[in-house]
Amino acid sequence: MSRRNSPSPNRTLEDYASEKLPTTLDETIRIVQNLLNETDDFIVRRFQVFGRTPAALFYFSDLSNQENINQDILKPLMQGPLHLVDADIDSKRLKAVIAEEALIHGECVLSADVYFVLDAVLQGRAVVAVDGVDEAFVIGSPNVPKRSIVQPPTEQTIQGPREGFIEPLIFNLGLLRYRLPTPDLRIKIIRVGRITKSKVAVCYLEGIVNPDLVKEVTRRLQNIDIDGILDSGFLEQLIEDNHWSPFPQIQNTEKPDRAVGQMIEGRVVVLVDGSPFALICPTVFVQFYQSSEDYSSRFLQGSFSRLARVIALLFSLITPSLYVAIISFNPELIPTEFAIAVAGGRAGVPFPSVVEVLIMEISMEVLREATIRLPQQVGGALSIVGVLVIGQAAVSAGFASPITVVVIALTTIGSFATPAYNAAFALRMLRFPLIFLSGMFGLYGIVVGLILIGNHALSLKSFGVPYLTPAVPGNMSGLKDLLIRGPLWWMKKRPSLLQTKDDSRVGQRTVDNQGAATRNVMDPKAIDEQKEAKSDETGESDHGRSSDLDSR
Repeated sequence: MSRRNSPSPNRTLEDYASEKLPTTLDETIRIVQNLLNETDDFIVRRFQVFGRTPAALFYFSDLSNQENINQDILKPLMQGPLHLVDADIDSKRLKAVIAEEALIHGECVLSADVYFVLDAVLQGRAVVAVDGVDEAFVIGSPNVPKRSIVQPPTEQTIQGPREGFIEPLIFNLGLLRYRLPTPDLRIKIIRVGRITKSKVAVCYLEGIVNPDLVKEVTRRLQNIDIDGILDSGFLEQLIEDNHWSPFPQIQNTEKPDRAVGQMIEGRVVVLVDGSPFALICPTVFVQFYQSSEDYSSRFLQGSFSRLARVIALLFSLITPSLYVAIISFNPELIPTEFAIAVAGGRAGVPFPSVVEVLIMEISMEVLREATIRLPQQVGGALSIVGVLVIGQAAVSAGFASPITVVVIALTTIGSFATPAYNAAFALRMLRFPLIFLSGMFGLYGIVVGLILIGNHALSLKSFGVPYLTPAVPGNMSGLKDLLIRGPLWWMKKRPSLLQTKDDSRVGQRTVDNQGAATRNVMDPKAIDEQKEAKSDETGESDHGRSSDLDSR
């Protein structure tokens, strides 16, 4: 067999893209072994179908379920159905008998394509080739190790679903199907990666999502040419609009309920086999400080929590630079007593405020990274001990003032309050240029820096959607879910920025019921009145009966 010369290792499988399986078993085994036999976990099991026809079973021992292979494939094919023990089966009828009467496995596909058969074996399926049969039997029996479904560590919730995605794609799709038992759920599988050939699932709701959005997401995925996709983060970098922006333009989540909620609004969710993170397209900035818990709780509670997050977001971005600007350029803005306390705390510090803040910020970033990389058992202890010990030691040694430690602590706590890690990381990076600007130009530098950040955010788009929507451009319907989380019956329409085919989210009956008078069926006063009325009726009835008896 001729083979093209190619520097990339995956070309060995692509060489068979246009070939068909031979009808002779020995030639089929030779083709498969030519590509796969150099690895020790590849198994070729020869046997006789119904004790008469030679056949071979191909599978990887570490990817396939051995028990299923023995019980659902080898046993029925070697023993055969009882009503076919003495039957004379020719080669033309043998294929139909095996597929329809012998094999008892639920997933069985016939294929004569060499590429499809070899790829199926590499994906963990078992393949049976029978002498004289022009098609192979591809049987699903993957046994990929997986972890249990637990609450995602990156998205902790108090009230709401606690299931999280795991690595195998088939289980993640099952979590979506469990929450969306509708025929409108569409799942398109795309293979991405020349070597890994990772399965990428594009999920959306037909009849709600804009078809042009689905086409654009699919087009960007199909245009990716890379050797391997190991995580959804690879795709995020390759399909986002602006690759140089610190702001993430695609949201990721580990929570199936959040992914389902975004699909119901009209977005597209992308899942990658081997990654527990789902990508949500398109994404606007307000999504990064919203939490799925906002919608599970009452709207007053959800609105209060969201406002607290927005304040924390502002704290994490401008507090260090504001402190530097006021201390260095505008100390007259501080009340006199407080200014005296700040001056006393900074009396022994040898550095200017900008250098002092930068030292503390860099130390905090190093400590944060060290905490993440250490084992969980010691990571938490290090974070607490590190903050207390290093902060106190820095103050005692004169490297930092107490007020600086307080400012950095507030900044760090504010960054932790942002639900999305990638958005919090973007704000952490933007803090440093703001600190430099405030150290050079004071409050003017902060204003200029915020204007530059705002202009950059205004220029961003995610699949054509302006990044600061619904604030800019303004939209009254979207403002109900911006800084506060309005009541569910207020948000009658889906977000207009998604241009969905069906924009109705809350029915008019639900809206009308919110304004209708409630029936207090368990009100004690009403129950007592009902009892008195019933007793009065009973008394009148008894009085009438006694009068009838007296007249008699």
